[in-house]
Amino acid sequence: QYRKSVDRIMDVIFKAPKYDGLVPIYMDATSGKFSGGEIRLGSRGDSYYEYLLKQWLQTRQSEPELLAEYEAAMEGVKKYLVALSPNQKLTYVGEIQQATSDTPYFNPKMDHLVCFLPGSLALGATKGRALSDIPPAQLSARNREDLILARELAETCMHMYLDTKTGLSPELVYFRHIDPATGKEAEFGKGDQLVQPSGDILARGNDRHNLLRPETVESLFVLWSITGEEKWREYGWSIFSAIEKWARLPAGGYTSLNDITIVPPIREDKVETFFVSETLKYLYLLFSDSDSVPLSQYVFNTEAHPLPQFSWE
Repeated sequence: QYRKSVDRIMDVIFKAPKYDGLVPIYMDATSGKFSGGEIRLGSRGDSYYEYLLKQWLQTRQSEPELLAEYEAAMEGVKKYLVALSPNQKLTYVGEIQQATSDTPYFNPKMDHLVCFLPGSLALGATKGRALSDIPPAQLSARNREDLILARELAETCMHMYLDTKTGLSPELVYFRHIDPATGKEAEFGKGDQLVQPSGDILARGNDRHNLLRPETVESLFVLWSITGEEKWREYGWSIFSAIEKWARLPAGGYTSLNDITIVPPIREDKVETFFVSETLKYLYLLFSDSDSVPLSQYVFNTEAHPLPQFSWE
């Protein structure tokens, strides 16, 4: 019963026109077509791309339409959204504005939410298996390309943390960007502030808060599980240490932070539920045995609940 309902919805999504696999962040419930001109992998767009892959993995790779849509979307991401910053050479994923108009343009903005993508790319390339268990011949050129991109994006996500005074990331950042049409660097906005004086990451006034989000540590957990490389754990420890230093309250509990570009950061009187249910869970798993929740047998949904893979038969 539930599968039929989901399949009916997915059929509408499969048939809806797309832009090299990419979709705007809204969908018209009447026409069944995507609407609006914003294409991004941050807020309102992230879960679409994440679940194309994870639905395919959860059903033990038995629904090829999902894989085809995911692969098309990742090709679109590489073609239109992936960019390289001019100074630090950071690989990041930007956005497309006015995508449906005659004058679409690239926006060098990256939400912290986009930091789920390194983990997804690594999952897609390996199907959750450890690299040590995969004969090199079984990794296609595309798999290798996706793993390289996953590593590069994860490093950028860590720069969003390590380049700040507090060691914690803003909610979203902008990057220095060379306009390909003019060959000149785009001008800074009035409220922009470089996180590092000679760096490429810009934090605007309204974006400097930190909600203790899970996306980066999720990708660190996935990359650790797949590669076994200690640096992903070291990165996770630096994030955890910064959380302990700045977000933990003397009386107990944790809080979001108002501005991570100043020391000490101003604390808010609240904490998001995803900090406990997701961020701390992924940190715990990052420092647990690598096979505590094997990614070749389980799929984590967007709220960090591990769901077993299954077959329809």
